[in-house]
Amino acid sequence: MGAAKNIWALANAEDAASDAEQIPYSSFVVDTSLPLPLMIPRIIELCKDLFKNWGELDDSLFSVERVSGGITNLLLKVSVKEDTNKEVSVTVRLYGPNTEYVINREREILAIKYLSAAGFGAKLLGGFGNGMVQSFINARTLEPSDMREQKIAAQIARELGKFHKVDIPGSKEPQLWVDILKFYEKASTLTFEEPDKQKLFETISFEELHTEIIELREFTGLLNAPVVFAHNDLLSGNFMLNDEEEKLYLIDFEYGSYNYRGFDIGNHFNEYAGYDCDYSLYPSKEEQYHFIKHYLQPDKPDEVSIAEVESVFVETDAYKLASHLYWAIWAIIQARMSPIEFEYLGYFFLRYNEYKKQKPLTFSLVTSHLSASM
Repeated sequence: MGAAKNIWALANAEDAASDAEQIPYSSFVVDTSLPLPLMIPRIIELCKDLFKNWGELDDSLFSVERVSGGITNLLLKVSVKEDTNKEVSVTVRLYGPNTEYVINREREILAIKYLSAAGFGAKLLGGFGNGMVQSFINARTLEPSDMREQKIAAQIARELGKFHKVDIPGSKEPQLWVDILKFYEKASTLTFEEPDKQKLFETISFEELHTEIIELREFTGLLNAPVVFAHNDLLSGNFMLNDEEEKLYLIDFEYGSYNYRGFDIGNHFNEYAGYDCDYSLYPSKEEQYHFIKHYLQPDKPDEVSIAEVESVFVETDAYKLASHLYWAIWAIIQARMSPIEFEYLGYFFLRYNEYKKQKPLTFSLVTSHLSASM
């Protein structure tokens, strides 16, 4: 775990110049394959090692429960009774095995502190060999159906608009095509031990896939879309809402990078379909306009010009295709590397087939828009 330690050391070095609080680091590694009852003692030991004021507390004062487990991470809530009147909770995020194949952890950790300082997500409290500890957010995780509610959609749009204005030090070069081609190189050389998976894998035409990547990269380049620091994974599970306070939280920045604005918004709209990929739930033009207006002008959404909304709508429609390619190829790698029970190869075909279905419609829309703009 030397690499992980070096990343955290680099994050602290970045902060040294601004006299920011140093992030504690532990070399502990927690086996994510363990059932929760066997994992709990290790989690308690980890927390005691990270936070010295907990070091002498009895294990009985700790409670650990599973918050959620997506298809890459496991989240645990750790509550500690520091004294008779005070209970403190933190979130322990355990990276899924082999996620380094699809996630740049160095990029994530260097960004997360700046995003936290800007008010996004949970506060970063510590790091360890295969995860991080963050402050606990008292809120519920959204479901895909929540995102299409007008009030919540407006909240998400406003929050995303603020998120895209955060300045993260380092290169501002968009990473979309760099990452997609990196995924492609890994995916195209895989082999599977299971005969059924190998047979299904061999039906994928990587030559065709590469042609599509290059064509779409050139086509979207015609739009000159703005580059922002993007979340890149705006699915329902990465939004939390405290209903009483009506406060929305945007969380989990592991795929974050400088990227095209249209990709972040288009990717979010694709996620209305959920993991089942029910694209009949993709937002209507009216719903997209509602979102874009609140994104562009949160205080006076109705004053945004139709021309400006239409421009972002077209940009978003183009990059929704890139979102399909990104997650389709990602799924091939996950099918080979992830121990999580999920039909990743089936997910590849769902995303890639939707890409091919939408491509002619999107290309026609974008071409007409560009012609009218000349």
